Amino acid sequence: MPIIKSAKKRVKQTNAATKRNSVAKRRVRDALKAFQAAIKGGKSADIQATKVAVDSAIDKAAKKNVIHKNKAARKKAQVANAAKQAGSKPSSTAKKPAAKKAPAKKTPAAKPAPKKAAPKKAPANK
Repeated sequence: MPIIKSAKKRVKQTNAATKRNSVAKRRVRDALKAFQAAIKGGKSADIQATKVAVDSAIDKAAKKNVIHKNKAARKKAQVANAAKQAGSKPSSTAKKPAAKKAPAKKTPAAKPAPKKAAPKKAPANK
C-alpha cells in the first residue's frame, strides 16, 4: 500500500478507471456476441439491429480511449463484412449519410460609401 498521499490518490483513480474501462469492454463483447447469435438466427432485421448496437458500443469505447481508434475501425469493418456475408441489407432505420446541399449563391453586398479624404494641413510658417 502506498504511503505518499498522491500515490494513494492514484490507486483510487486507477481502480475507478479500471471499473469504467471494464464496463465499456464488456458492452462491446456482449454486443458482438449478440451479433454473432443474430447471424446464426438468420433474420435480416435482427442482424441489422445488432450491427447498429455493436457499432455504437465500439464507437463509445473508442471515444473514451478504452480501445484504440484503429482497432475500433477494424472491428466495425469486420462486423459490416460479416453482416454483408450473412445477406443482411441496411434497413431504413439505419443512419444514412446526409445529402450534400448546394451552396447558396451569395448576393453582392452594397458597396460601402467612400471615405472622405482628410483635409490637407497648411504648411507651418517659420
